[in-house]
Amino acid sequence: MKRLMGTGVALVTPFDEEGRLDLDSLRRLVEHVIAGGVNFLVVLGTTAETATLTVAEKAEVVHTVAGVNQGRLPMIAGIGGNNTAEAIREIQAASWLKECQGILSITPFYNKPSQEGLYQHFKAIAAVSPLPLCLYNVPGRTGVNMKAETVIRLSKDCPDIMALKEAAGNFEQATAIMKGKRDDFAVLSGDDSIVLPLMAIGFDGVISVVANVLPQACSDLVRYAQADDFATARELHLQLSGLCKSLFEEGNPAGVKAALHAAGIIRCNTLRLPLIPVSESLYRLIQQSL
Repeated sequence: MKRLMGTGVALVTPFDEEGRLDLDSLRRLVEHVIAGGVNFLVVLGTTAETATLTVAEKAEVVHTVAGVNQGRLPMIAGIGGNNTAEAIREIQAASWLKECQGILSITPFYNKPSQEGLYQHFKAIAAVSPLPLCLYNVPGRTGVNMKAETVIRLSKDCPDIMALKEAAGNFEQATAIMKGKRDDFAVLSGDDSIVLPLMAIGFDGVISVVANVLPQACSDLVRYAQADDFATARELHLQLSGLCKSLFEEGNPAGVKAALHAAGIIRCNTLRLPLIPVSESLYRLIQQSL
């Protein structure tokens, strides 16, 4: 797979009124983001409510997205967890991976491994994975931060680990990663609100939530930053800042699902418990922002 660069979109999983997969809305969403100019698709990530999907539903989501995409953009899929052996088993059992070009794998959550444990976890997964890995560091969700030295070590010891989605919000750590990583190892922002400053220190792009609803604006911001036109990128950053704040105010993906529903891209504003839709007041604010 080529280096992950530009704007990837962490696709939501639309549900109907009864909480079942809404594949028509998913197809509409995929066409919407492709038409908006994103560079790659991310399925079965955190934004997809993957923790609530069955094995069969995961396969159905991937097949549906791949069927609409028709090879136009690279696809990466989320597989990971806090049980290394189980993550490996899922990778080996997932026949739908043949429709993807990479795997996004989150740092183990809840059991809080050491930095050596994180290293050994990802090294073991990379050794058996049929596809390149993109690491995902999001300590706000997992309770563990993968430090720069661990990322750098993995980038140099494991050639099949191709990228990092970094969502720690720590600029000192981000700078250390950029200084020490191997040259062809891509680093992507996992936080829409700070894409611009992270690209200013050399990040390759973003895996975006906001791009579900505004793919053109998000993609343009990244392209201007890639072209070192930071004045224009800054204008877009400031224009998007209010909506970006609203979309995460009551959690993700509740905010972006509200926006997609308000925009008519998905039919129902449905989440699976324990997640719930945003409040009526926030829904109206998001609607006005759009």
